[in-house]
Amino acid sequence: MTHMLPSPRGRLTADRPLADLTWLRVGGPADWLFQPADTEDLRDFLRDLAPDVAVFPMGVGSNLIVRDGGLRAVVIRMGRGFNSITVEGNRVTAGAAALDAHVARRAAEAGVDLTFLRTIPGAVGGAVRMNAGCYGSYVADHFIEVQAVTRAGEVITLHRDDLNFRYRQSDLPEGCVLTQAVFEGAPGDPEQLAAKMDAQLKKRDETQPTKDRTAGSTFRNPAGFSSTGRADDSHELKAWKVIDDAGMRGATLGGAQMSPMHSNFLVNTGGATAADLEGLGEQVRKKVFQHSGIELQWEIMRVGEPAAE
Repeated sequence: MTHMLPSPRGRLTADRPLADLTWLRVGGPADWLFQPADTEDLRDFLRDLAPDVAVFPMGVGSNLIVRDGGLRAVVIRMGRGFNSITVEGNRVTAGAAALDAHVARRAAEAGVDLTFLRTIPGAVGGAVRMNAGCYGSYVADHFIEVQAVTRAGEVITLHRDDLNFRYRQSDLPEGCVLTQAVFEGAPGDPEQLAAKMDAQLKKRDETQPTKDRTAGSTFRNPAGFSSTGRADDSHELKAWKVIDDAGMRGATLGGAQMSPMHSNFLVNTGGATAADLEGLGEQVRKKVFQHSGIELQWEIMRVGEPAAE
């Protein structure tokens, strides 16, 4: 009920459907969706929110399945007040809602190489949380610090050692919401950096189902990784390869499909439910384990409750 929640300056919406906020376009409603006006608004809201009310920070939904029953929580989604990008020397400061691709382009224009971000779907907050990486570079390689608001409403700064970066993982205080991050890149010629990003986009479009409704890679590569998040190539396996070997390329369940173009991409072909997508993913995990003994780990985050029977 509205009187139980603080009254922020930003937008607070009850029973907000989340499907249209995720790339896979599935999922039930959140109890509340809060879009803070700025960091002060977010800080005050979290400070005054009852401790027993769950909070779920959400980016642009590029790596997320919200289950069909929705989320019993206040979903916090950063918007226009958190998408600024500034460059000083070789350091780039970006709001948590700034798109990874926009950060890469703005940095390149200023002669800073953060080109690895160009083809990563999503926004900066999610990239930090997931230690996102591509073409051999990871957030951990360029990370300086991140600003966050704790569940108690305190603004804190976290550095590299605080986050314990690992392959597709980092450690963040429970319930904290990231507001901005600082990265550092090597100097480069803007034209050369632009050409490098164009080549990356061309390669991605040739090998991945970028025109389909997906959430990026479905499963982590079953590989050995160093503490910095870099792959140990001597032990690396590819998720798509073990999925292919198990005969699951193109497999379907309801409106869900493992892409025939790239078998580590889970696709909503139209009309899929969250249950279809997660159920197909679990079928793939089972088949791969039966075939090779490899237990695939989800890269897509799945949250919320299943639909009521």
